[in-house]
Amino acid sequence: MKKILVANRGEIALRVMRTAKKMGIKTVAVYSDVDRNSPHVAFADEAVCIGEAPSNQSYLLGDKIIEVAKTLSVDGIHPGYGFLSENAAFSEKVAASGITFIGPKAHAIEVMGSKLAAKDTVKAYDIPMVPGIDEAVTDVAYAEKVANEIGYPILIKASAGGGGKGMRVVEKAEDIREQMERAISEAVSAFGDGSVFIEKYVGSPRHIEIQVLADSHGNTVHLFERECSVQRRHQKVVEEAPSSVLTDEIRAKMGEAAVRVAKSCDYLGAGTVEFLLDENKNFYFLEMNTRLQVEHPVTEMITGIDLVEQQIRIARGEKLSFSQEDLKIKGHALELRVYAEDPLSDFMPSIGTLEVYRAPEGEGIRVDDGFEEGMEIPIYYDPMISKLITYGNSREEAIELMKQAINKYQIKGIETTLSFGQFVCDHEAFISGNFDTHFVKKYYSPEAIEATYKVEAEIAAKVALQQYLKEQQILKVPSSEF
Repeated sequence: MKKILVANRGEIALRVMRTAKKMGIKTVAVYSDVDRNSPHVAFADEAVCIGEAPSNQSYLLGDKIIEVAKTLSVDGIHPGYGFLSENAAFSEKVAASGITFIGPKAHAIEVMGSKLAAKDTVKAYDIPMVPGIDEAVTDVAYAEKVANEIGYPILIKASAGGGGKGMRVVEKAEDIREQMERAISEAVSAFGDGSVFIEKYVGSPRHIEIQVLADSHGNTVHLFERECSVQRRHQKVVEEAPSSVLTDEIRAKMGEAAVRVAKSCDYLGAGTVEFLLDENKNFYFLEMNTRLQVEHPVTEMITGIDLVEQQIRIARGEKLSFSQEDLKIKGHALELRVYAEDPLSDFMPSIGTLEVYRAPEGEGIRVDDGFEEGMEIPIYYDPMISKLITYGNSREEAIELMKQAINKYQIKGIETTLSFGQFVCDHEAFISGNFDTHFVKKYYSPEAIEATYKVEAEIAAKVALQQYLKEQQILKVPSSEF
């Protein structure tokens, strides 16, 4: 594999290209007209404009991307995450064109892309499941019967869902009809598939995911867990590795379960198996993401394994160079997703120009980004500017370093989630490790951040006053006159 096309943009495109360059592999960037001056375009050995700004006119044009790859004699296509990364048809077309898809086979993507199909696939592998039904439901009367059997509250989820779309919590029987109809309607609108299923609602869950790697020689390993419970609107914002609540025994059991999930669909490459962990430390299979995760850097930091490098090596047909016994957790890592969003206005997108953009640097600090000072944040794509990652020998050290890195991060021209990250790192629930996926709902409010701003301003004013008074007390000797 001498040349790779990265079918993506921004920070993930740049991140993949850096590893490819390290491996001596040439890279091809594709870009929309609005991304013409993006860092990933400048970094690549070759770059091709594939269309206009909207993703359905550029980054989602699988056939056009394959054509570019063939024209430039590309050996492999890396999809990153988002866009075409979990598109089984694209994976299949890439393979049919004679180019290597750097990811799993189409079958695994297709099976794990449907929550119902995934549940059906893994149930023969002794994987713990949340109580509920693993078949599509459209009949409200049947849904009511199932809900009564498993007990309220229940969760209605779109089979093809993600990001919280097509998801409804139902607390009591009289609400189920209305919530079913809403969930089905939203699922049709978002995914073109109205299939929903019902499961018991886990009241205080933690979102724990396990990173897996599988080669074509029958070897599958897990690289431990990531804690992803700090979320807003079902989207992760702060992640860490390892989790502060898993015992070695539970970690091993979850890792083994994740490996079995990967084997159930003959998985190839890097993937992530997601679980819910309840307050009694029982864990339940949620879904499998058949791609590289946004939060993969925290796993890289605690294991020393470059996951993109492993993806490429596996795609080349190489055998994993390490076993499960070789893998060890060392230290602790945190990641804050820095979004162009305003935490004081319900995390609404904040579009504008990066008038000032200076990322923090230093030992234990990593920034994966795809923007530079002076660039505009386009409205067409995910509003993530960067990922701020810190690493320390302990969780306490990683948190403290994250706070310092947030303070050093200079961004002007737009609002960002940096202040929210500061709020999380300062909060006792997060510091103690006693939190769940309801962290934002329980503890966060715009007023909380504004109160912090007020305290900081008061402290700054007091410091300035003390300095002024000190200067007034300095004896100033008048100059001699001649």
